Amino acid sequence: MTPQLMQAIKLLQLSNLDLAAYVDAELERNPLLDRGAENDAAPADAAETPAPQEAGPTDAWGATDEGPDAHDGQPQPAFDNAADESEPIRPRADLPAGYSEWAGVGAGGRDDSDYNLEAFVSAETTLTDWLCEQLTLAIADPARRMIGQYLVDLVDETGYLTGDLEAAAEKLGTSVAEIEAVLGILQKFDPPGVFARDLAECLALQLKEQDRFDPAMAGLIAHLDLVARRDFAGLKKICGVGDEDLADMIAEIRKLNPKPGLAFGSAPVQPIVPDVFVRPAPNGAWLVELNSDTLPKVLVNQSYYAEVSATARRDAEKSYLADCLQNATWLVRALDQRARTILKVANEIVRQQDAFFASGVQHLRPLNLKTVAEAIGMHESTVSRVTANKYMATSRGIFELKYFFTSAIAAAHGGEAHSAEAVRHRIKQLIDTETANEVLSDDTIVERLREAGIDIARRTVAKYREAMRIPSSVQRRREKQVAALS
Repeated sequence: MTPQLMQAIKLLQLSNLDLAAYVDAELERNPLLDRGAENDAAPADAAETPAPQEAGPTDAWGATDEGPDAHDGQPQPAFDNAADESEPIRPRADLPAGYSEWAGVGAGGRDDSDYNLEAFVSAETTLTDWLCEQLTLAIADPARRMIGQYLVDLVDETGYLTGDLEAAAEKLGTSVAEIEAVLGILQKFDPPGVFARDLAECLALQLKEQDRFDPAMAGLIAHLDLVARRDFAGLKKICGVGDEDLADMIAEIRKLNPKPGLAFGSAPVQPIVPDVFVRPAPNGAWLVELNSDTLPKVLVNQSYYAEVSATARRDAEKSYLADCLQNATWLVRALDQRARTILKVANEIVRQQDAFFASGVQHLRPLNLKTVAEAIGMHESTVSRVTANKYMATSRGIFELKYFFTSAIAAAHGGEAHSAEAVRHRIKQLIDTETANEVLSDDTIVERLREAGIDIARRTVAKYREAMRIPSSVQRRREKQVAALS
């Protein structure tokens, strides 16, 4: 495998965020690469690039590529055999250097010189800032205030204290007792529950703040594992209360905040940006198109290369410029081929899972990588890389491309096999509709599924139920009984 082929394979499996970071690094490293401008033609000093094709769909299934055998009148891929990983990538001779059909499509980055009003929004108070303000007022002794500041720095975004007190005492040159004394002061800070070292201590601090930490509640907090297992009989014996009091105590615990620090915000969560859009067409089919905002726009600056190479005299300079031109040209073409490959795979997934988009998850079909690979004439490993870290936006939500690949479960009467994901959905539906008087055991669920034509074993039902974090029938019955009492 050539280095360029290895890089092309790497580009296929990168998410749009990782790809953007990779392209930014290449733009900094390679002087012959330019970033394409939003809704603009190529710069005057850059190589002239052919007009891009529309990113919108041209038929009921594909956006710009109808499949492996529909090339008449359609733009050809930038590589003759990029899907075959056993051979090196060969650029097509009829395309100019620096060609990328997707280079000018969609929105690009804003100019760095633009005035960005959003950069001047007021900063929010963080949890650390709020704790430091309280520390200044609560502790006057300089030594204890230093210990308090050290402990504030150990608090994570959820409000929990990380690190070991003995290690803190050793580092600060004081005793563990002194550290614990300061910690006792800090645990009275707002928000209630902050500086806790585990969930039980966090809940206990909040109950103490509400003056509700009596012996019965202390017994309940000390046995949260029994609460998770719905072992209400054991909890009643430990706490010395009846069914009604236990139900009230559990309801009170559920009102507490297990992560008090999140009230001040947390690390920004990066939203999922879909790579492909799927929407219904007027004729009842589906339109598939790439999200042009996730496609990096880069151009090869041929005029700058001509200008600089004309003044190059030493062999090292000429070799460097030649390498830069080769790498820049390869990157533009590799990005073009990556976009085409994603579109082709997404197009086939939509065709295979047409019933899912029309009727929902219960109609999801069993599908594997080999089926898609054979349909579009690519290697199975290429399809696997394309579907990694890629997302599809549909009318039913945003799904990872790998979501559509599920194993098959045989039909009870020899009919068409069922998707494992569809079976999991059906199991959840059965459990969601059960009543307190009729809680379904795994054996009963197996019988219901077989009546619906799904041949499944009890251990498979248990495995799917546990994967969805649904408790057993015994635990569900206990929980419904307590809920009925409350």
